[in-house]
Amino acid sequence: MGEDIRKKGKVEKATEFVERMKKIHEEAGAVLKKTQEDMKRQANRKRKETKDWKKGDRVLLSTKDLVFKERPARKLVDQYADPYTIEEVLSTNVVKLQLTTSMRIHLVVNVSQIV
Repeated sequence: MGEDIRKKGKVEKATEFVERMKKIHEEAGAVLKKTQEDMKRQANRKRKETKDWKKGDRVLLSTKDLVFKERPARKLVDQYADPYTIEEVLSTNVVKLQLTTSMRIHLVVNVSQIV
């Protein structure tokens, strides 16, 4: 009368459902992996290797994002500011410069801003 379904064995419908879900899961994983590789390729397309900067190197700071109040016309400002010394290399793309106090910008800059 009170048969236990667990003792009877596997239920066919449940087994089919599990197999179908495993297949869907594998297909979704493959599609996500391909998408991830495509996105990585697109993101790295314009990236280039950075120069290995060392403490004490003299570099020029780009004036592209700096604001100069004494120069009304942007095109009259020099493309690069005076050579500054690298005080510390924080990571492969961030350095700390020894700037003058009159610069009034943060000492830590991205390597894309220096030459």
